[in-house]
Amino acid sequence: MATVRHAAAAGSFYPADPTALRAHVANLLEQAVPRALDVEPRVLIVPHAGYAYSGPVAAAAYRVWQASPPRRRVVLLGPSHFVAFSGLATSGADCLATPLGEVPVDGVLTARAELDPLVAPRPAAHAPEHSLEVQLPFLQVALGEFEVLAMLTGEVTHDRAADVLDVSMAGDEVVAVISSDLSHYLPYEAAHRWDARTIAAIVELRAGDLTPHDACGRIAVQAALVLARRRAWACRFLAQGNSGDTAGPRDSVVGYAAFAIGPPA
Repeated sequence: MATVRHAAAAGSFYPADPTALRAHVANLLEQAVPRALDVEPRVLIVPHAGYAYSGPVAAAAYRVWQASPPRRRVVLLGPSHFVAFSGLATSGADCLATPLGEVPVDGVLTARAELDPLVAPRPAAHAPEHSLEVQLPFLQVALGEFEVLAMLTGEVTHDRAADVLDVSMAGDEVVAVISSDLSHYLPYEAAHRWDARTIAAIVELRAGDLTPHDACGRIAVQAALVLARRRAWACRFLAQGNSGDTAGPRDSVVGYAAFAIGPPA
């Protein structure tokens, strides 16, 4: 019998009703401004807060793939907020469920990643985690059918995480989503200034300049930037915002930004 990683964030981070969820995501994508890119968007960096907060910025990233759908094999890489461990964690499941249906896990990509001794299935880390789950409905609406390799980062260097990401993205048919928010709990204007520095470092592929205060998914973001340098790829900024722009107060906000990374188009 297939094992399923059940949705943990439905009804809190995004609508639990499938009709409402699909309509909400479709509306966010429709409202996102199309962007002309001079790179092939092989990697997207996308925020992972509740859709009421970061949905418009996330949609700016997924609009890129909706306009020009990539191959349907997706690596998801993001932080573990609730369970501590060393290395990287795969889900241990055969599929990942959302209200929109079950997404098959790519067995070939998962087995390839788990050849690295730092990568192991840790279902307990995935069970409560929202950072990857909130990306799935966007992918389901933007791409339709796809398979996924879902990995959470624990205690691991960004260079070793980049090694795993590099192996996982061998071949032009694989794309990746890096899940991360930016600064946390600064006042609105201070967050904009702080995040502007972080955005510049990401666009310029300066992985070593990022700190834990810059992005909760710092290791995953750094891994993508190291990969980009290894492959002579470029990063393009897509959108920025914070919770004070959408559904939260401005005295303490969470920052969001979206980026596309890839070879020259």
